Amino acid sequence: MAREPILDFDAIDLTKTVVEKAGILEVLKQRGTFEMVDGILHLDTEGNLIVGYKEIRADDWWASDHIPERPLFPGALMIEGAAQLCTFDFLQRRPEMVGQFVGFGGLNETRFRAAVEPECRLIMAGRVDRIRSRMFHYYAQGFVDRTLAFETQIMGVII
Repeated sequence: MAREPILDFDAIDLTKTVVEKAGILEVLKQRGTFEMVDGILHLDTEGNLIVGYKEIRADDWWASDHIPERPLFPGALMIEGAAQLCTFDFLQRRPEMVGQFVGFGGLNETRFRAAVEPECRLIMAGRVDRIRSRMFHYYAQGFVDRTLAFETQIMGVII
């Protein structure tokens, strides 16, 4: 059973980007086709919530092959996007660690709830579960048009 949304769509301005791509690239190491966060819409360190997005386009590198004639954004890339979003939040909280690489430590309770197809905006939200000095646990969800597309628990670790 899906959890309740971790973000209140009516309380967040989803039209205002608070961190543009250039700011994200100052923090995250992924480049090129693996840049999975296009902007940050909400960053609330006291409320332990970050919200960002990925524009899903018909001309994206994966679209012609996954799946021909019916492009579906791969679930693995949804999770990668959520992990990058959570990593951005973690590194904002630990500025002394910016420049280090954060890798996957694991995933738990991952479920895909809806297909993500171009053209759309995938809204991703991450909520802190636990942060330690060199690792984190976040609960993350992804939405298209307020419909839950995926949910997971992400563990990241400084590598």
